[in-house]
Amino acid sequence: MELKYVFYVGVQPEQLWQVLISPEGTKATFFGSVIRSTFEVGSTLEYVGPGNNGDETVHVYGTVQSFEPNSVISYEEHPGPSYYPNHAELKSRITITLEAVGTSTKLTLVNDQWSDNHPSLSKTEDSWPMILSNIKTFAETGKTLDFGW
Repeated sequence: MELKYVFYVGVQPEQLWQVLISPEGTKATFFGSVIRSTFEVGSTLEYVGPGNNGDETVHVYGTVQSFEPNSVISYEEHPGPSYYPNHAELKSRITITLEAVGTSTKLTLVNDQWSDNHPSLSKTEDSWPMILSNIKTFAETGKTLDFGW
């Protein structure tokens, strides 16, 4: 299974990149979570924020597979330990690519290499459009979308 989304965002790749990797950007667009990583290939990557285990809940964790500033980030990911007892067995890959298009940026997200019977697949399929719409809005306006939660 492959989930693929393409968005055009009215900012340059460098600005959009900061929304994707900075604590301020991820906290605003990923439901209060910050990304923690050195971003070196092979290093750990975690999205940590409010959740089942308090303010430091690990929602997603994995390993950086590719990192080219302002261009591409790819990582293998697992759901956080508080979600499923077999979290380490459940995995997928996320690749985000940015490409300048005039004064805008083409953002392509591919979420693939899903482990068999991954219980988060349907929820993820629904949440990526919300997250990406929030990223687009935040990058362009500095505001986030209100999903009523």
